This record gives sequence, structure tokens and C-alpha cells, in this order.
Amino acid sequence: MRDADVAIVGAGAAGLSLAYRLARAAPARRPSVLLFEPPPGPLRPPSRTWCFWEPGPGPYDAVLTAAWQHLRVHTPEGRRIEDGIAPLRYKMIRSDDFEAFVGRELARRDHVRRVEATVETVDGVAGGAEIRARTADGRPLTARARWVFDSRPLGSLPAARTTLLQHFHGWFVRTSRPVFDPRRVDLMDFRVPQPAHGLAFGYVLPTSAREALVEYTEFSGAPLSRTAYEAALDRYTHGVLGLGPFEVTATETGVIPMTDARFARRTAPSVFRIGAAGGATRPSTGYTFAAVQRQTRAVAAALAAGRRPLPPAPHSARSRAMDAVLLRALDSGRVGGAEVFSALFSQVPAERLLRFLDGRTRLTEDLSVGARTPVLPMLRSVMDLPRLPRRPFPRP
Repeated sequence: MRDADVAIVGAGAAGLSLAYRLARAAPARRPSVLLFEPPPGPLRPPSRTWCFWEPGPGPYDAVLTAAWQHLRVHTPEGRRIEDGIAPLRYKMIRSDDFEAFVGRELARRDHVRRVEATVETVDGVAGGAEIRARTADGRPLTARARWVFDSRPLGSLPAARTTLLQHFHGWFVRTSRPVFDPRRVDLMDFRVPQPAHGLAFGYVLPTSAREALVEYTEFSGAPLSRTAYEAALDRYTHGVLGLGPFEVTATETGVIPMTDARFARRTAPSVFRIGAAGGATRPSTGYTFAAVQRQTRAVAAALAAGRRPLPPAPHSARSRAMDAVLLRALDSGRVGGAEVFSALFSQVPAERLLRFLDGRTRLTEDLSVGARTPVLPMLRSVMDLPRLPRRPFPRP
């Protein structure tokens, strides 16, 4: 006997996005849904910010923190590159706002039940899967579902030829005077010291003339200490941006693996992985939210049509191959990340480059973008890849 048609394990971006889509399914095709989320504590992800781009309005516009249509990149020498991205809009959403938005929708639907419990195991059984969990007071809980979608972070990353970490620390700042241009995002500001391998940049998301999220980000092999992040942000906000007096109203920290590992999308006949655990993170950029939307949209459509709901590969084989080359080139030190991205934004329209980074360009456009990178170092990295062993990488 089943407790639900669908069980969703985890209530981050992927779990909530799938629950939202299933909650809004046509009445005749609505599956019964259990959404498992851990009790308050260390297993709940901290508040965070997600950014993505899409043309025109989207389903979450009502809870966006901000949206922009102009991007800036600053080269290491201080040259400013600025471009519009219409018809795209670069959007920012806070996880707390997204959770509240989805929660309001779920509360109106009696076919979706939220279960506060820590899932310990998910096992395939005849006709579906069994979830064993434990409530906040220690009571065991068991449920069965025809299909299970597991978005919990992996304990360790799959074996890969190259793995870098995108790690960052950000301050939400409020300045004493108007210093930000709320019409423009500083997507990559390379006027910061660069590591020997990988790259580092500042990132500024202004929400008003006096408020912004300011982050220091690195692509490298290991995270920094909290003290090192704070020092880097202090240098950036005062020495580079010249913000003057400001207060820090909130902070956020994150580590995103950027890897050419192969992520399994199915772990049992009725158990699937979604979100970052299912490979939704784009290896070359760390962006995940847009791929999660494509993934969960396809799953919801498959369930509505009565098909096996295997989540689609979040990124095309061509995109993954190009990302593997770039990661190898950065990790080997053959190319400087700041120089590569500065050249791309200098020579490729920002709207096309964003479509490229989202895997939405044609082959001819991909070749055009590739021709604007250091060709010989990239070709040497292509030659490297078949010889490189895939090694496990512990989750940071």
C-alpha cells in the first residue's frame, strides 16, 4: 500500500520547485505528494540567494528581490565592459522569499502534505520506494511512494577528472550615501588579487542606491577561512569600490562544486535525484536555479502524461564537454580565468554569452564563443582529458 504517488526528499530549490509544479497540476492529473523537509537545525540549508536569467516574466516574479537588464564586467586593468541583455532579465531571489511563496501555494492544496522529518534511507521496493525517516523528537517514520525525487546533498562527489570549488562570502550592505547604480549588476569584477590557479572576482547586486549584496568569489581548489573572506571583502568594498561608511545587515557563504563528474539521475527503478545532486549545477559557472526549473518542469510534465519521470540531463553533452575543457584549462594554469572571461565579455554580446552559459546557443554560436578563448591552451586541455583518471573528491 502506498502513502503517496510522489515523495520529494528535501525542501531546497529543487524540492520546492517540483512541489510547486505538482501542486499546480491540472486537477485530473494531480498526484498525491509527500514533501519531506528536515526539522530546524544543521540539516536545513541556510538562507541564500539564487540568481538566474530568463526572457520576460517568469513564475516567481512576484517574489524577486530585484531584476536587471544591464551587466558590467571590470577587467583586471580596470577597464569597464557594459552591455544590455534584453530580452533577458537577470533575476535575484532570496531563498526565504521563495520558500514562503511556495508554502502559500502548498497550503491551498490538499493533495500535497509537508512532513517535517530527517530522511535516513530511501530504498527501492516492489512497485515504488520506501522512505525511512525520523522526526525531531526521535520517532521513526516510514512511508511508501510510487516515485521518489531525492534532492539531498551528496555525501561525496562522484569521481571526476577536474573539480574546482566556487566558494564565496557576501555582505548585504547599507551605505551612508548613494553609491550603487540599481540598474546594473557588476557580474564579475576582476580588480582583486588573482590566485595562481582559477580566478577571483567581486560581485555586486544592487537593490537600491544605498543597498546591495557584495560578494567575494573564487574558483579554486579549496575554500578560505572566514577571516580571509572578511579581509578580501574589506579590501574590495573599501579599496576597490570605495563605498565609504556602511553597515552589514546580513551575510551569506557558500561552496559550489564545479566538476566534470557524471551525476546519476536514478538510484533505483523508482528513485531519482534532482537539483545539484542530479547534476543541475553548470560546471563552468556554478549556476543551478535555471537548470532546476527545466528539470522539475520536465518531471511534472512526465507525471502528468503518465510517463516514467526520469529527470532529463540538466545540461547538454556539448555543454558538458566544453565545460570539461575550461575546467581543465583553469586547473592546469594554462589560462588565466580573469583574462578568459574578460575577453569573452569584451568580444561577445552579453545576451548571447548568457544564452551560451545556459546552454541555449546553436553550434555555430558555440564555435564563435570558443574562438574567442585562447585556442592553443584550450586544444592542449582537450588532448589532456582522455588521459586523465577520474578520482573521487570529498564534499567540502
